[in-house]
Amino acid sequence: MCAEVLSQGGVSAGDRSQVQMHVLVINNYLDANEPPSSEARLSRMHFHDNQRKVDYVLAYHYRKRGAHLGHGSPGHSLAVISNGETGKERHGGGPGDVELGPLDALEEERREQRDEFEHNLMAAGLELEKDLESKSQGSVFVRIHAPWQVLAREAEFLKIKVPTKKMYEIKAGGSIAKKFSAILQTLSSPLQPRVPEHSNNRMKNLSYPFSREKMYLYNIQEKDTFFDNATRSRIVHEILKRTACSRANNTMGINSLIANNIYEAAYPLHDGEYDSPGDDMNDRKLLYQEWARYGVFYKFQPIDLIRKYFGEKIGLYFAWLGLYTSFLIPSSVIGVIVFLYGCATIEEDIPSKEMCDHQNAFTMCPLCDKSCDYWNLSSACGTARASHLFDNPATVFFSIFMALWATMFLENWKRLQMRLGYFWDLTGIEEEEERSQEHSRPEYETKVREKLLKESGKSAVQKLEANSPEDDEDDEDKLTWKDRFPGYLMNFASILFMIALTFSIVFGVIVYRITTAAALSLNKATRSNVRVTVTATAVIINLVVILILDEIYGAVAKWLTKIEVPKTEQTFEERLILKAFLLKFVNAYSPIFYVAFFKGRFVGRPGSYVYVFDGYRMEECAPGGCLMELCIQLSIIMLGKQLIQNNIFEIGVPKLKKLFRKLKDETEPGESDPDHSKRPEQWDLDHSLEPYTGLTPEYMEMIIQFGFVTLFVASFPLAPVFALLNNVIEVRLDAKKFVTELRRPDAVRTKDIGIWFDILSGIGKFSVIINAFVIAVTSDFIPRLVYQYSYSHNGTLHGFVNHTLSFFNVSQLKEGTQPENSQFDQEVQFCRFKDYREPPWAPNPYEFSKQYWSVLSARLAFVIIFQNLVMFLSVLVDWMIPDIPTDISDQIKKEKSLLVDFFLKEEHEKVKLADEPTQRSQGGGDRSRRSRAASSAPSGRSQPGSIASSGSQHTNV
Repeated sequence: MCAEVLSQGGVSAGDRSQVQMHVLVINNYLDANEPPSSEARLSRMHFHDNQRKVDYVLAYHYRKRGAHLGHGSPGHSLAVISNGETGKERHGGGPGDVELGPLDALEEERREQRDEFEHNLMAAGLELEKDLESKSQGSVFVRIHAPWQVLAREAEFLKIKVPTKKMYEIKAGGSIAKKFSAILQTLSSPLQPRVPEHSNNRMKNLSYPFSREKMYLYNIQEKDTFFDNATRSRIVHEILKRTACSRANNTMGINSLIANNIYEAAYPLHDGEYDSPGDDMNDRKLLYQEWARYGVFYKFQPIDLIRKYFGEKIGLYFAWLGLYTSFLIPSSVIGVIVFLYGCATIEEDIPSKEMCDHQNAFTMCPLCDKSCDYWNLSSACGTARASHLFDNPATVFFSIFMALWATMFLENWKRLQMRLGYFWDLTGIEEEEERSQEHSRPEYETKVREKLLKESGKSAVQKLEANSPEDDEDDEDKLTWKDRFPGYLMNFASILFMIALTFSIVFGVIVYRITTAAALSLNKATRSNVRVTVTATAVIINLVVILILDEIYGAVAKWLTKIEVPKTEQTFEERLILKAFLLKFVNAYSPIFYVAFFKGRFVGRPGSYVYVFDGYRMEECAPGGCLMELCIQLSIIMLGKQLIQNNIFEIGVPKLKKLFRKLKDETEPGESDPDHSKRPEQWDLDHSLEPYTGLTPEYMEMIIQFGFVTLFVASFPLAPVFALLNNVIEVRLDAKKFVTELRRPDAVRTKDIGIWFDILSGIGKFSVIINAFVIAVTSDFIPRLVYQYSYSHNGTLHGFVNHTLSFFNVSQLKEGTQPENSQFDQEVQFCRFKDYREPPWAPNPYEFSKQYWSVLSARLAFVIIFQNLVMFLSVLVDWMIPDIPTDISDQIKKEKSLLVDFFLKEEHEKVKLADEPTQRSQGGGDRSRRSRAASSAPSGRSQPGSIASSGSQHTNV
């Protein structure tokens, strides 16, 4: 390496000039006259001088025009960059130069833009170390180090809270709370991860925004370690985001340069390897051992360490996911109890016993025209018994419980969020402060530049130079609603089209079910299993379509958000989330909504059926009702999404991408690297990882699951159980992905989970309405209540099945729809069908009966009562549980008081120290004046004068 060449003592002048062509030294922090140490590298996280820590890395791919430089040793691979004092141009003109082609000109332009950007970074105080472009093409890494002066300046500008010297004890509640907390801590000790605590749980440092004028407040023992790695990389990233490049049309920030392919990537380094042999421990390795392995699935998450390593935004996500998973435990237990209650009472269910009784001999009307025969209701005994497992009185209780569960979960999350905000010093973050850290997106800058170019005769660069960046920041958005109107119109039309596409696919599956059922009914061999075959295949088709459209809708939502041209990343993320959630919500739940609320409602009646196309009757529910089919649909879609998305999309796809990237690097043409056999550097290892793209996919997956757990829980009480099993794996899967498969994300400081909380709250309120309608419309709960208390002779459900079946005179069947070659045992005069209609002998045959209107009014009344009752209980729970825990509220007040006292004390000490030299100098002046007076007086005048004189002489010495 270059460092090794420079460290050799006997290098001739000619050799030095040759080396200088390969080593560009533009600063004196690694002085050419004082070469770097040739000792072995102590750390893969530092510059080659083993002193400066790498806080950030920029990577880009280059290609040289013509042949690569053949001078010197190929091992000369280090260029140190700083202030521009020495060094020759690497691409200077020479006899070997050739005329620039289009690609060469583009590469030269990019090189100039990179050089200017890097010099601007150095002007901001950053220190850079850069690989030498020694091959004809390849990747170059620019390592960035932030010295203390830059860290202090930026920490003050960003108002980063840091711990002061003052510590105080966090007092728990009363004695009972202390004992209860101690017992819980003892019982849960085997479940705690073995990570060192950053601070005592009972002690906390007072925190205050960093200020260079108040350095005496902070406990700064070592400047290199005062700011942790995540904070250092955050500071560097803020500088990168606001550094301009005039050669790139005055582009602002590293994101714009990456978007324009000037740089390939920018990322902070991981804290070393997670699977390195030996006892050396770093935070990444500790997280892998105690958090990111499936073997520790039973342990709590080290949330504080996650926050320290990845930042507050990712820390809050895993805290939310952990709370959600723990809240699924009680709901799973209650769900299992409700299911077991259905199993235990299946033999006591009177309606299913009546359906299974062969003596009743309810002769049902044919299920299809011509090919279907009359049939006995007792043949649907299995479906009726299975429906009772999920359609029983306990389901209503469970629906109310889950509505309150959702409210309690959100309230507890608000409390946990406040608690974490207190311990993580997030309580002082204001929205204005967060907005001040937002920078314009590259696409927005490009759009503004195009607008300025269109409106003026000047070039875009001249226009931007006339309006300095400082002026632009004070102006409002340059893009008005008129500029964005085409994007808004395209968004509106595209979203309507996507929703219509989803409904069309659902309708297509309905047509498939109808036509397949009709086709299978023609064959005697398949006629008995028509319903099972059609239901199973249709659900699988729905699942496959949902998974495919999920990926398509995610890409479409991103494209639609881009053409809106939001100004900041936060606005972009919020709009993307709303679009993606809307499309994926409609995609995931539209088949379920159809089965729950539409299937079997528009069938008609015998003699007057509703037909789709020509000759295909609308499908109707099974004899036991549609709730069982709704349960099957919900369970298969929910489990299929979780299993396939987790195993294929979250595990398989990243591994395939990594393999493809590795093969691409191996097959890339270029000279062999002599250092390739050596241990790779940390920035090389991190560059081969998958780039971090945000938390939206992780949140979206959990939000859709939250909908499955809450929206239709009345039809599938076991949904929380399967969600719990999935999330136990999901936590470790996400953890492993963040620790081992992704580049380290930039630490983002935020005080909440943002728009996701509003979506969760909306789903929780919507679930109350959905479950009310599922119980009232889809299940038989309301018809049974109406019969039992209004029509039953003995107050029981005996006779309920007969009450729900209407009569039809088979002689009134339309010509050509009667069963052909009926094999039924007896001659049929009347057949039965499930509906509340007048009998053929009534004055108004086949009209809706009085019972129909009674049941309908009872259903509507139940929806109103259920919705208002549950909403009232939810508001009551919300009111009873304060958003801010009492102890945290008290501690925040106490911390403010202690901070004032601490400030006054430190200021008093500062003034006292400043006054001491003044008093000392004043005292010395008085003594010297007395000394001069004593020396001019007669020797016998006064003895004290001579004492003062001798003391003054001693002070002078």
